Amino acid sequence: MNYIEIIGYIGSALVAISLMMKNIYYLRRINLIGAATFATYGLLVGAIPVFILNSFISLVDIYYIIEMKKKKEYFTLLPIEKSDSALLLKFYNFYKSDIYKFFPKFDIHQIDEDKSFFILRNLIPVGLFAYKEINKNEILIELDYAIPDYRDLKNARFVYFAQSQHFLKKGYKILKAETDVVVHKKYLLKIGFKNLSNNSNQFVKNI
Repeated sequence: MNYIEIIGYIGSALVAISLMMKNIYYLRRINLIGAATFATYGLLVGAIPVFILNSFISLVDIYYIIEMKKKKEYFTLLPIEKSDSALLLKFYNFYKSDIYKFFPKFDIHQIDEDKSFFILRNLIPVGLFAYKEINKNEILIELDYAIPDYRDLKNARFVYFAQSQHFLKKGYKILKAETDVVVHKKYLLKIGFKNLSNNSNQFVKNI
């Protein structure tokens, strides 16, 4: 197998992987890389139709990625009025299996309506956040869940940065999280949490 064939296989694999992604933004990005790689393969082997088609796909992906980045979205927090509200229970029951992949210790019956809220994105409930007070300055995040189609960190940036006053007004300056889920650990590090020690399941973020 020569390097040209390897380029072709890589391009095909990336396109296939992109089609399995639920998040449209990431689908477009991976599909762009795959199509551009496969276009390069088509050019190298002299398959002009393959080159033209995948170049066109790449341009389409670039166009939609730019449009998605330009699109303004409206974020807001929706407090949970009571722990047995219809919206909360419907949301929880629909996404329950996915929630427990990331938060296996979460207990819906322990949720405190004063310390939980939905994250709305263009008025769509795309996330559920819950915490408990450790002391007057610190909280422990029990749930920071985003539905699959909206896992692009925008929800997190809104909660932890744009809406940091939500916590500060209540006197909370230190946010803590505990997890042994590898994917969630990576997420916490991306949004500014620090691991308390190497190989620790405890994370902290100062507001």
